[in-house]
Amino acid sequence: MTDRSYFEETYRKHAEYVNEPQARVLRFAGWDTVIERGEGSWLIAYDGTRYLDLQACYGAVTLGHSHPELVAALTGQAAKLGLRPHASFNRPLVDLAERLAQLTPGRLQFSFLCNSGTEAVEGALKVARAATGRPGFVSAVDSYHGKSLGALSVSGRAKYQAPFRPLLPGVRHVPWGDLESLRAAVGEDTAAVILEPIQGEGGVNLPPDGYLRGAQEIAHERGALFILDEVQTGFGRAGAPFAATLYGLEPDLMTVAKGLGGGLLAAGAFIGTPEVWKVFDENPWLHSSTFGGAPLACAVGLKVLEVSERERVWDRARDSGAYLLEQLRAIQVRFPDLVADVRGIGLLVAVEFPDDDRATLVISEMALRKTFLTYSLNQPKVIRISPPLTVTTAELDFALRAFEESLAAAEELLRTLA
Repeated sequence: MTDRSYFEETYRKHAEYVNEPQARVLRFAGWDTVIERGEGSWLIAYDGTRYLDLQACYGAVTLGHSHPELVAALTGQAAKLGLRPHASFNRPLVDLAERLAQLTPGRLQFSFLCNSGTEAVEGALKVARAATGRPGFVSAVDSYHGKSLGALSVSGRAKYQAPFRPLLPGVRHVPWGDLESLRAAVGEDTAAVILEPIQGEGGVNLPPDGYLRGAQEIAHERGALFILDEVQTGFGRAGAPFAATLYGLEPDLMTVAKGLGGGLLAAGAFIGTPEVWKVFDENPWLHSSTFGGAPLACAVGLKVLEVSERERVWDRARDSGAYLLEQLRAIQVRFPDLVADVRGIGLLVAVEFPDDDRATLVISEMALRKTFLTYSLNQPKVIRISPPLTVTTAELDFALRAFEESLAAAEELLRTLA
């Protein structure tokens, strides 16, 4: 369909039945279209217009949109069994849990499959409390762990917490990268320290040398657990199967999601060591989920891991990310008044602007040049670039040209308004 009325009707329904302020913001930002399909690194609108996807659904579409092997796994399992009774064994579930145990670092062994990153965090927080008998948590300022109540409580952004207070009691937030502040915050009431290896929504904040290992050691010295949130970084995004291996970490609990579903299904998991998993000894159904671990999602997850390993997508992310960072830094030199910083690891890259307005302006200009990206929730002045890990050099060059042209257009507009 190419009739413009299709968009106008979609916009009206979004405003009337979904979220009216959201509809206005999207249109103001230049997204006055309807995405209907995806192919690899590209999004295709109702009128056939193609947009290079530099966001990949917040990094979830690791293998590209509509990957044929994932689609085949989805349809093949759907033709057999989508959901199963929980009072029965589930072969796709146990096969996926086995592969996760083999791929994840340290002594992580047991998996609980769920439906999202925030669900994975909720489960990890519950298990940490049950395993330690302690109520409290320590996390970092500008962290992002989800928006359900427990996950929101340990997220470090007051803007999203304020309307829902009181949240979980006993949660302390400390500055990212500051081991002394963390050491002072972890006490006898702390069940776990929960950190991202790289803060994604916080603006792609990389950890200082030794920070994560030090945080893990402090947690264990005080009898607390160490939870690593790899919802965004897992499955190759940081240039390794899991970012934990880059920093020599062996967490007691790890959360994953996003890439596990391959961009086709919502899927997540929290994974724990044998010691932590003893909380299920007395009551194996202490934590449960109707849709978590469904054969359909597990079959897709297994295929995601198979394709990712075969194609070494983490190596591609490492090499593509290095190329992207080099080119972006060269552009930064040409636009020093607009681009404040360029940083990242693998295909999790940030471009920071002096303020939110400049970031929004460049995002809008990029949309005009058929390139889709967004800012970071906790740092709106930071544009996060997280394309599919299968993105090609030619596609990155397309994005870089669009970015440079967008900066030039933004610079000219700001000069006119000054």
